[in-house]
Amino acid sequence: MPEVSVALLPGDGIGPEVVAEAVRVIDAIAPDHDLAIDWHEHLMGGISIDAHGTALTDEVLAACAGADAVLLGAVGGPKWDTTDPDKPRPEQGLLGLRSGLGLYANLRPVRPWPALYDASPLRRERIEGTDLLVVRELTGGLYFGERGRQPDSAFDTCLYTTKEVVRLAEVGFRAAAGRRQKVTSVDKANVLETSRLWREKVTEVAAGHPDIALEHMLVDNAAMQLVSRPSDFDVIVTENLFGDILSDEAAMITGSIGMLPSASLGPGTLGLYEPVHGSAPDIAGQGIANPIATLLSAAMMLRYSLGAPEAADRIDGAVEKVLGQGHRTRDLGGDLGTAAVGDLILAAL
Repeated sequence: MPEVSVALLPGDGIGPEVVAEAVRVIDAIAPDHDLAIDWHEHLMGGISIDAHGTALTDEVLAACAGADAVLLGAVGGPKWDTTDPDKPRPEQGLLGLRSGLGLYANLRPVRPWPALYDASPLRRERIEGTDLLVVRELTGGLYFGERGRQPDSAFDTCLYTTKEVVRLAEVGFRAAAGRRQKVTSVDKANVLETSRLWREKVTEVAAGHPDIALEHMLVDNAAMQLVSRPSDFDVIVTENLFGDILSDEAAMITGSIGMLPSASLGPGTLGLYEPVHGSAPDIAGQGIANPIATLLSAAMMLRYSLGAPEAADRIDGAVEKVLGQGHRTRDLGGDLGTAAVGDLILAAL
């Protein structure tokens, strides 16, 4: 039985609670799929700032680089909020991981579960049949560009290279090939020079994938279309800032941001897996957080990094079964706690 190494970063707030359920579920099914998981837990985020003065130490980054996969809970909280550019912030740890591990593509699947159609703020007829994937560029753009502050001004530089656009677009087109064969590239090419480069290079990549349909859409229009006709989208490919905003908007189609997983991938099989939701410090320690997004993130880890797609399918199926039986956490209008959901998933498995 092959042993795989997973770097575990529970993080802040509800992170340790939801990660614990994912570990419990994976440990229960891994032997069935000839996997032995070797978990290595590390500090990252606000808890690392408290212990080491930085959100991500060089030692933890090296440990993550040497693992087969990284599973993250959540980072941040009001304790570490600051506008002082010289003070560490938990989010710097996440940006450092993405950059340090070369994880340039973030995949966020958005598929409302039929049992939760009525939990969405959008009408059922608008979201039925929605199954989209947001592919967001992670290591370029405004978040990584040169920035500065003067007494009466500030600037952030948005920079993209041809290489960054092309490699991200390739991820999107490859994903679309196994789905409904449609890519929507989102930009602001009517205003931004980086978006004009983006559109030009995505069009060139599309020429190498003649079976995949490509449409270009301005980001403001995309934001409207996501809530008016989400089922028309298949794969959305976009840059860092736009992807950050649009993926959170799309998350609410499911009824709760507590339901959505994500994967951050690079050129190899090493990936970072985390729920889309934040650290929710207001409910931390109460045992009421929804762990499903983390469970689904762990399923993506099994699929993309650990070579166990059948195990991933089993977790997805167990989640669908539990929801179909009417079980709900508080964010979905129910009263189940975090561990209770883990128990139900294990029983369904």
